[in-house]
Amino acid sequence: MTGRRPTSSTSLRSVLPTTRRIRATALSAAAMTACASLAAGCGAIPGMSASADDAIKVMTWAPQGTSATNKPGMPAMASAYVKWINSQGGIHGRKLKLVTCNDHNTSVGAANCAQRAVDEDVVAVVGSYSQFGDSYFAPLEGAAVPYIGGYGASNEEFTSPVSYPVNGGSLTLLAGLGETLADSCGPVTLVRPDSIAGDQLPQLLDSGLTAGGHAKAIDQLAAEDLTEYDAQSQKAVESASSDLLKTGCVVPELGDRTATFMDSFQRARKGHPTVKTAAEIGSVDQTVINSTGGSRGPYEGSYITGWYPVASDARWDEMKKVISKEAFDDDRIDPADAGVQTTWIAYQVLTAALEKIGDGEVSADSVRRTLNDGLKVSTGGLTPSLSWPYQGKLAAAGFARLVNADVNVQTVKDGLLQSANKQALDMTKILENADLS
Repeated sequence: MTGRRPTSSTSLRSVLPTTRRIRATALSAAAMTACASLAAGCGAIPGMSASADDAIKVMTWAPQGTSATNKPGMPAMASAYVKWINSQGGIHGRKLKLVTCNDHNTSVGAANCAQRAVDEDVVAVVGSYSQFGDSYFAPLEGAAVPYIGGYGASNEEFTSPVSYPVNGGSLTLLAGLGETLADSCGPVTLVRPDSIAGDQLPQLLDSGLTAGGHAKAIDQLAAEDLTEYDAQSQKAVESASSDLLKTGCVVPELGDRTATFMDSFQRARKGHPTVKTAAEIGSVDQTVINSTGGSRGPYEGSYITGWYPVASDARWDEMKKVISKEAFDDDRIDPADAGVQTTWIAYQVLTAALEKIGDGEVSADSVRRTLNDGLKVSTGGLTPSLSWPYQGKLAAAGFARLVNADVNVQTVKDGLLQSANKQALDMTKILENADLS
């Protein structure tokens, strides 16, 4: 696993576009001159009290309408949050203005969204999803635009100095899944892509399995471009059922092709009813469970690791009220979707930063400095208190920006995700000791 080496905050400030600072200074001077000459009331001067049109521009992006992973609920949740905040007068009198972007699940699309964020002078990219961190972080880092609360879909989210993740991505979920399965499964078979990205998955799952005293998973590779997985699912079921005394578990980690694998898995396990599947929320969520048959589908009885409490938890009530008030008829927003939940938490972080800034100048630079200066953000118990020191606890493992390593274990019962543990598991120690080379 490799990622871009973080640069210092000093070097980030040095690459802020000079023209932006010159333009802002010139506009402020012009505004003060106009006030003096007119001897009358003027609109707000940047850095002073806010006027009605002194909107704070933010961006949320996600893939929509593609043949692969789609996350339309994330920009939809962002829109509902912005409407809600603005209906209360904004933050210190400033309204939020949302810009959305579709990265189309392509590296070019992700880079274009990032460049648009820079061109439109947004103060932050918030609650977004893209798999192409190697494409979009370069423009954001060049302009020092903070990326708050990504989905954890790329390693760069845990290494870039402008990234402020609110969860631990698949790093924590797979380690937590391994620790959970160590107590409940016999043989564990991991089905994953035969790719460089897929090569990191066995180490993550095994870090949790071995910490729980279990043997390492059987590592089964599959070509990335398969359209059916009959042979692979049959092989996985047979290897997972090699111990007749213990229930075997199959863990599919095939990204947007996981659903295709599960169709084959359902057929393959008919002769092996004791074999279960297990997954992490990056591959499976409530919407996937619903679409695959609910209580009659392949995930019934499975363990699934997630970053946050289950959707029925009372700690989500405020989010649900906002959705009901501002997006009642928007069927893109599912409160149980991990992307929607991540966007909600990310906007809480943004709000905390803006409240800290108060009546001061709001810009990408001031938001980033506020987050870097030790701001601690409470999310109502949905995550631990969040803050982003320059070097986090997992810096030695190569993930300096990963500050929330909590995993919530869930299980599917009667077709619904339900909590399977009283408190979250902290994966920090396990990841510190994992061999991720």
